[in-house]
Amino acid sequence: MDYSRRLFIKQAGFAAIGSTVLAAVPMEILARVRKPVAAADVINIGLIGCKGQGWSNLTSMLKISEVNCLAICDVDDAIINQRQADLAKINIKPAVYKDYRKLLEDKNIHAVIVATPDHWHCLQMVDACAAGKDVFVEKPIANSIEEARIMVDAAGRYNRVVQVAQWQRSQQHFKDAVAYVQSGKLGRIVRAKTWQYNGSIKALPPAPDENIPAGVDYNMWLGPAQKRPFNKNRFHYEFRWFWDYAGGTMTDWGVHLIDIVLMGMKPGDPVSVVGTGGKYSFPGDARETPQVQTAIYDFGNFEMSWEHTMGIGGGSYGLGHGIAFIGDNGTLVVNRSGWDVRPEKINKEDKIPAVAWQPSVDRGLDLHTVNFIDVMKSRKIEHLNCPIEAGAKVATISHMGNIAFRTGQKIFWSAEKNSFTNKKANKLLKPDYHNGWKVPK
Repeated sequence: MDYSRRLFIKQAGFAAIGSTVLAAVPMEILARVRKPVAAADVINIGLIGCKGQGWSNLTSMLKISEVNCLAICDVDDAIINQRQADLAKINIKPAVYKDYRKLLEDKNIHAVIVATPDHWHCLQMVDACAAGKDVFVEKPIANSIEEARIMVDAAGRYNRVVQVAQWQRSQQHFKDAVAYVQSGKLGRIVRAKTWQYNGSIKALPPAPDENIPAGVDYNMWLGPAQKRPFNKNRFHYEFRWFWDYAGGTMTDWGVHLIDIVLMGMKPGDPVSVVGTGGKYSFPGDARETPQVQTAIYDFGNFEMSWEHTMGIGGGSYGLGHGIAFIGDNGTLVVNRSGWDVRPEKINKEDKIPAVAWQPSVDRGLDLHTVNFIDVMKSRKIEHLNCPIEAGAKVATISHMGNIAFRTGQKIFWSAEKNSFTNKKANKLLKPDYHNGWKVPK
């Protein structure tokens, strides 16, 4: 069954949700477009992590009438109650769990969405695969390089369909831009740039530790992370600024943007990485991860840079975020809005024809979830738009940038040994699990 074709036909029905790619769909709209299907055709999904991105992923999948949400899991009763009320509007009454392992025991669940904080991804994806579930896992796939390796092994060992939520890979304008890069028209590409400037981010003032909010299973939220008192600055969305749980902007936005460079250039591992940065935008705020950061990667035949800045919205080429492939004939610039080509000149003449701005015209997340469901049905894992191997590669490279920053040294990678030549850097390869949780074998 060609779900991609059916979704394309449906798109007009979702115009009311606005242009943002990641907007969760209002239940009233879903109720109008979902159609009855035969019981044998139903695909039962379990959602682990029900707040922002997890909910967007689920509502995207629910645009496909064959998809049903059989269970939801979250550590926060307030979120669970809200999602139960939302799903009731489309006559879905899921089972509710606070421990994801109980959800995985349900034999009727075919696949799970893992949208918890990064430090949980490895455990939950591996356990889901072992339980016979396919997995749609949020990026970055892991909070360490070692966990990324483990997740690739688990997907293969259990022969599961695992799609990483790097949905830019499903958007046509990114595919078109990558095809242009690989056409050779840009000439020899010696540099690629990636960047994210976010003027909307404000300081995160330090806050005192406090009592655990009613209805929150904080011990389960911590899971394998170090035991600490509850602090609102580390909870829900803000977790991404603390090393215990995530890698800051580098692994939040970086995996999306660096991934496009990897698609276009198809490089091996970087030879070396150097990084710098600090808390320059908002000195003294609560974040641990850098607010301003630069990482430079030497791939042997070209250089790639990553940079991000909080509190400032202006970026390279007049874009707040983007990717630039810089060749001796011209530069291709692409971001979530579209792409263009800016020629180099010789004797005041363009070396190649300019390409005017080519705008994005589709919804990446919707195309990505449809691709996941298509492959679940066909079992042709090679048709995934972002298989686990691709997610692991970009997560690994993003973590390398953070490790260079954290060590304060230029670090060198040995592809033969799958480790750094620097002992200080190698100490950050593997996670340190706490509270009785064990790194999957």
